[in-house]
Amino acid sequence: MDTVDSSEAPASLEPEPRVPAEPLPRLFWRFLRFGLLAWGGPIAQIAMIRQELVEEEKWVSPAHFNRTLALYQILPGPEAHELCVYFGMLARGRVGGLLAGLGFMLPGLLLMLLCSWLYVRVGLDSPWVRAAFTTVQAAVAALIVRAVHRIGGHAFTRRSLLVIALLAAVAQLVGVPFFLTLAWAGLTAVLLHAGSRGAAVALTAGCALAAGLLLTFVSPESAAPLAASPAGAPQGVLSLLGSGLRTGLLTFGGAYTAIPFLQRDAVARGGWMTDAQFLDGLALGGVLPAPLIIFGTFVGYLGGGLPGALAMTAGIFAPAFGMTLLAHHPLERLVHHPRARILLDGVTAGVVGLIGGTALPLLRAAVDDVPTGLVFAGALVVLFRAKARLAPMAVLAAAALVGLGVHAFSGM
Repeated sequence: MDTVDSSEAPASLEPEPRVPAEPLPRLFWRFLRFGLLAWGGPIAQIAMIRQELVEEEKWVSPAHFNRTLALYQILPGPEAHELCVYFGMLARGRVGGLLAGLGFMLPGLLLMLLCSWLYVRVGLDSPWVRAAFTTVQAAVAALIVRAVHRIGGHAFTRRSLLVIALLAAVAQLVGVPFFLTLAWAGLTAVLLHAGSRGAAVALTAGCALAAGLLLTFVSPESAAPLAASPAGAPQGVLSLLGSGLRTGLLTFGGAYTAIPFLQRDAVARGGWMTDAQFLDGLALGGVLPAPLIIFGTFVGYLGGGLPGALAMTAGIFAPAFGMTLLAHHPLERLVHHPRARILLDGVTAGVVGLIGGTALPLLRAAVDDVPTGLVFAGALVVLFRAKARLAPMAVLAAAALVGLGVHAFSGM
């Protein structure tokens, strides 16, 4: 369909007659321009979209925009990208949503493919490049710690959710499968909210017993079929597509929540990357004009070259497209159901715990001497105190300069 009839919208959403039915090429160019200017992370990206489409051109009311943004903050996927798909659908239906989403992600995708190619072909053999990346990795570790704090600040609306997150972090560290952890987190939140503390304790004990038996009697090779691949071995396109799809479906609260799932597949199980390479990909994703989740393209490229990069990217972004194009209105009704929101709150707390559990090995890989320790500490202070939208990019750039300076001084 070419336009969206306001009569098809749910009763809770007021009609928006001012949404223009833009020609498809012009619509694609508008969101391609957004993608070219998408520097500074999700906050800056969302502010840019709001400024032009809500405040200047008044496609929707501010209240409508806030409700839509709240919905996408609960659902998995990068919010800025999903907002582009949503506005494209308002203007020209599903075709418009598809073009808007592709336009927004295309600049970052192409740049990440170029960076991945250079990383693999040219490598980090230059001591100057390696010195810069070493300190940038420490800054990325600080970004992850800050993200855990920021996401947790919004997610831990009740003390019980903080406890769920801490237990999920422990489960991640000891190797409990993430699907068991997230199922436990969601159900436990529902039981505790209903006042069934005894049932929640029993569920926790049962899951702990099941996890213990799994870790005791199931070998790592049988529990993780990808582990049989030797380090650096190419992965199948379908395997990388499946990894990306799992990540896209389990990414709650922003791109940082994708870290434990991709790190598990690429480093802990697949073995086609090291923690240091994973941090390099995160650093590249943090400085490109794209949702941070675009670092998944880098992960896929190291696993399977260009086909692997495209497969991983398609898998990660498929839920973000699909939830808006196919199921936005039913999902909006679902997430406003009280018990569904409680379940999602629990799952989100579990995901925050998974990020925290994943951050520790990444931190050990990134901070292993005095210079990287100082960069990590300094970056953490700046990230906690700075309010500027471009602070993460500035931190990464400063970390690279510190690395270059240390290398130059040590060579004198």
